Amino acid sequence: MAETAYLSLGSNLGDRAANLRAAVAQMDVAGRLLAVSALYETQPVDVPEQPWFLNCVAAIATDETPRELLQLALRVEAEMGRLRMRDKGPRRIDIDVVLFGDYVVDEPGLKIPHPSMHRRRFVLEPLVEIAPEARHPELGKTARELLAELADGQMVRRL
Repeated sequence: MAETAYLSLGSNLGDRAANLRAAVAQMDVAGRLLAVSALYETQPVDVPEQPWFLNCVAAIATDETPRELLQLALRVEAEMGRLRMRDKGPRRIDIDVVLFGDYVVDEPGLKIPHPSMHRRRFVLEPLVEIAPEARHPELGKTARELLAELADGQMVRRL
């Protein structure tokens, strides 16, 4: 039975919008694309001295396992030329699995829900746009509630 997974995508190198569109199109092989948010220009959070990002969130109905979906995301990143030179540094594409149904996964290299999603405006704003009632399985709160609780800061602008 297909689960709905939410992917957070970001790019701050090259043609950021084209990178996001290409990544979403490639991730579509994992299932049926349900929705894609608008693009949001966002301030870098953990490493501020780099170009601003474009971000979006995509919802996909998939029969893949969480690990298989992550492996596809990593393969798409590699095929699109992502180089992991610096943790949280500039990148052509970044794809994170932020939610996967109501699964809670804590394995080496895979944590679902994404451990920082509830603190990241660049994830929550586009997620609320397409799935305001998506629920964080550990915190028991909807995306809308998590966004409302988020402290000010983290510049995010819908394009």
